[in-house]
Amino acid sequence: MPEQENSVLFLELGSTGLNRWGATIQEELLPDLSGPRAMKVFKEMMNDPIIGALIFAIKMLCRQVEWRVQPGENTPEGRKAAEFLESCMYDMSISWADTISEILSMVVYGFSVHEIVYKRRLGPDNDPPSAFDDGLIGWRKLPIRAQETIVEWVFDKEGGLQGIKQLSPSSYKTVFIPIEKLLLFRTEATKGNPMGRSLIKSAYRPWYFKKQIEVLEAIGIERDLAGLPIVWVPPNIASPKTDEERSALQKFKELVTKVKRDQQEGIVMPLVYDEKGNKLYDFTLLTSGGRRQFDINAVINRYNMQITQSILADFIMLGATATGTYALSKTKAEIFLTALNTILDSIEATFNNYAVPRLFKVNGWNLKYYPEIRHGDIAKADLEEVATYILRLAQAGFPLFPNPELESYLLELANLPGGNT
Repeated sequence: MPEQENSVLFLELGSTGLNRWGATIQEELLPDLSGPRAMKVFKEMMNDPIIGALIFAIKMLCRQVEWRVQPGENTPEGRKAAEFLESCMYDMSISWADTISEILSMVVYGFSVHEIVYKRRLGPDNDPPSAFDDGLIGWRKLPIRAQETIVEWVFDKEGGLQGIKQLSPSSYKTVFIPIEKLLLFRTEATKGNPMGRSLIKSAYRPWYFKKQIEVLEAIGIERDLAGLPIVWVPPNIASPKTDEERSALQKFKELVTKVKRDQQEGIVMPLVYDEKGNKLYDFTLLTSGGRRQFDINAVINRYNMQITQSILADFIMLGATATGTYALSKTKAEIFLTALNTILDSIEATFNNYAVPRLFKVNGWNLKYYPEIRHGDIAKADLEEVATYILRLAQAGFPLFPNPELESYLLELANLPGGNT
């Protein structure tokens, strides 16, 4: 190979194209969804009943998934390594289920950063305690570093992430945490952006308009119920020339703008007549003409549908309308569950690519193949479909039984005795 080509062979000449200014990432066009402001907006969006319910459903569906350890190789050493890894998963001060729940905050914010905290396993009577006293190094916990507390992403000159700077709200101190101590979970990794992409980001526009319309709806209902207040005053008060008249006009303005109808409603007005016997002062309520030309419910339901569509969960809205079939609902639900499985795949990959190798290296285990953490399926298999599939295989002459592993799997699917669980 020519010497000139060899000189650039191991150099990185280009870049990912991530738009950043120093430690600040500037990929977002909307100011409200950029930087720390985005964290506040996403947190507010979680108060929406539709978005909150969808995120709750995603977390609960993912939390009920079973996690297991698969040996890297079917040897005594491989099985021993798998047993050790599984023991570390369930020997933490923060349970594995709660750890997964914290990781799933990336669904809302686009990313979730966790610090790896180790411990020496010296038994239950030591600090930190452990269910094991083999002297090995295990995971003490994998705590989250809250998204809103991350003030800086630290990159090297090639754009590789080297760590984070976190501002602790309790100590008001900024600490640097190197990437070797971190696990970064993201929904996606476009341009190597450590902030990923929030699943509810596409729901921001319909959520924003829906929120504004609901505020106007509440104001409109209050105005319709109470009526539009009108105060009739004499011309000299309407066009004041003295301090006394200006003071009177100001009081009537406060009256007409602050009046509310409730259990203690009541207004005191002066009873004064002009020379023709007409009241100089009067207070009336102008009622509305009835229904508006806009169907507010239809507008809000349209935005609700757009919100669910942005998260591939619009199948939950099929019962809210007169349209939609079971087959359509099932297809959409399968797409939604497939997307959730992909999220679990990314969590699984992060553990196996970074957390697991580091754990064995700090213990001095030199393995050719590391054991791997695997997640189960979110949705249970349809027993009727499985039975039909097996029947057709048998009818085609495919030899299925005896097969202890298949028999155990089928019993496990039906939650019957004899399965693996």
